[in-house]
Amino acid sequence: MKPEISGYFLEGIDGFGPSPESSDSVKIMGNFDDPLNLTIQFQGGAQFKVDMSELNNNPYQEAYYQDREVLIISTKCPGCFAFRYIGNISWPMGVAPGTFTMPVGRSELNPPGGLLDTGCPNNCWDDAICTFIQIKQYWLDTTGNPGDYPSLNLTVGQDGYLGLPYTLYLTGIDALTGSTTHMPIALNVENLQFQYIGDFDYDGLTDPSTDWNNANWTINSGDDAATRQAKFDLIRRIRMVRIWVLGRTERPYVSVSGTPSSNIHVYRRPAIANSPASSQDDRYRRFLLESTSNVRNLSLNLYNTGNVY
Repeated sequence: MKPEISGYFLEGIDGFGPSPESSDSVKIMGNFDDPLNLTIQFQGGAQFKVDMSELNNNPYQEAYYQDREVLIISTKCPGCFAFRYIGNISWPMGVAPGTFTMPVGRSELNPPGGLLDTGCPNNCWDDAICTFIQIKQYWLDTTGNPGDYPSLNLTVGQDGYLGLPYTLYLTGIDALTGSTTHMPIALNVENLQFQYIGDFDYDGLTDPSTDWNNANWTINSGDDAATRQAKFDLIRRIRMVRIWVLGRTERPYVSVSGTPSSNIHVYRRPAIANSPASSQDDRYRRFLLESTSNVRNLSLNLYNTGNVY
């Protein structure tokens, strides 16, 4: 990927859900499914010209591009990029260059860092790279109350949202409609926690896993250039994400034989990361899954074409 935007492909949220669990969320952006690597030319307004040879190198029919989210990255001006969608396409196949109409970005699910148009001069968009982009957010609904997650604009029974407590979701953008969809992944998940591993103090050594720092890591649209760069540099240093998923039985046990030790945390919610433990046994049996995923920020191929940059 281009190093100057690598900090925008991952965004954590510490305490995305309400207490007492205060479950976390993570949002990632990338080209996960369909490869696309187009070179486009700016024509003015929202119009971009696409050469026929570029279109012929990609295995898609004309209608396939319609309403798809794309990331446009300048090859002339480092740091210039824009999150857009292809609102209209037009080209006489095999005869002349095609045209993509791409109004300013439309997405019901805000991408990491917002990815607002960086306001580059028009000539920065000549020979720009255009690639499909997708946003995925993993989060846990511990209450079944849509008002507890205002950033997702939830309505029970719509776009896949069930309104059931302790449901793990994958939220993304539907490629056909451009609307947000919420895919239930698992029921009876009580807690979801993420921590991040990297060299955040610049001493050349990997630091212990730490929670996402909402105030000092999350890139906001109102940040000045220096603040944005400082956050960007820290996010870019993340190399691994530590993941905890805590499941529990659908119903509590009717009774418990004997007196279980208060230290085993089988029948009460345990402390995970910065999510505190419950102080009461509730007779639910729990199962904790832990994993660590690598984040290879400097070797990912954004365009999904088989090359490594």
